[in-house]
Amino acid sequence: MKKFALAVMYTALMAGANVAFAAGPDITSLRTGDMKKLVVHDVPKATSGAAFDLEDDGGKATLEDYRGKYILLNFWATWCAPCRKEMPQINALQKEFGGDHFEVLTIAAGRNSPEGIKRFFKEAGVDALPRHQDPKQALASQMAVFGLPITVILDPEGREIARLRGDATWDSDSAKAIVKALINNAAGS
Repeated sequence: MKKFALAVMYTALMAGANVAFAAGPDITSLRTGDMKKLVVHDVPKATSGAAFDLEDDGGKATLEDYRGKYILLNFWATWCAPCRKEMPQINALQKEFGGDHFEVLTIAAGRNSPEGIKRFFKEAGVDALPRHQDPKQALASQMAVFGLPITVILDPEGREIARLRGDATWDSDSAKAIVKALINNAAGS
């Protein structure tokens, strides 16, 4: 009987965990314009533990190092025309909302020279984003990033909760409303 009671309690707790995610920030209803391309997952998905190169210092990091806040993870490349268009908008999101509960993380996937990345950022007016790299595409491959740009939203537990394939207008009212909802959810927890 005791095992049965524990099983019922465990099941109830797990059901409550799923309900908690569903009751989290309602970003689905905030999608307008090209933000409608943002696919919000019913259940958070695990992400990769693959390491990527940190800008300039030769160090390595994983997505695990960014747990504790919502992350807008953008995979891009210097040769990607849509990336050039959206990168200044993503930079503006970091400037406006980056902090304790939200951060933009940019990772150049594939062969992009550090000098080429610096030049790209300078030409695009990007001054608030990291220049991290995934030269062998280990992280990109494990996260099913095929084609660029791809932007993934991670929850504070490091799980993927939404994904947008292709470029978007990241300085739109819809994008800002989504980011504000995530921050408000994190601040309230």
